[in-house]
Amino acid sequence: MNILFFLTPKQDVAFIYDDFTVRQTLEKMEHHRYSSIPILNRKGEYVGTITEGDLLWGIKNGYGLSLAQAEEVPVMRLPRKRDNSAVRVDTTMDDLVIAAMQQNFVPVIDDKNSFIGIIKRKAIIQYCYDRYRKENSKAGPRVQIRAAASV
Repeated sequence: MNILFFLTPKQDVAFIYDDFTVRQTLEKMEHHRYSSIPILNRKGEYVGTITEGDLLWGIKNGYGLSLAQAEEVPVMRLPRKRDNSAVRVDTTMDDLVIAAMQQNFVPVIDDKNSFIGIIKRKAIIQYCYDRYRKENSKAGPRVQIRAAASV
């Protein structure tokens, strides 16, 4: 199966640029109600992911919990716990599922390393659920067999 079946294209994904400030990042995440967001450079390449936790710990540990001090800080100055691993458009379904088990979205890049969108874990689970339901409906109703009562 082609993983692009699951793709949410770049134009439908909120992301930030690596030159955004902490304030710009927080505002974008709040507006879109994201708990994590992809980071791109101005060439359109995926460079990482920042989470609410990264922002919180960065503000706490680097700026004494002062948002006023941190709001103009470039977001790339904050340490990130981990970046969501990106996959290429020709990635196998197995590799996609393995990546999705570790992160709530999987960034997708093309052969020139340009960000083309994300695949949400929810889309993969929905597909699997739909297939499961379809397979079970083909089997027809299940007959329950009860063990004979012992006398």
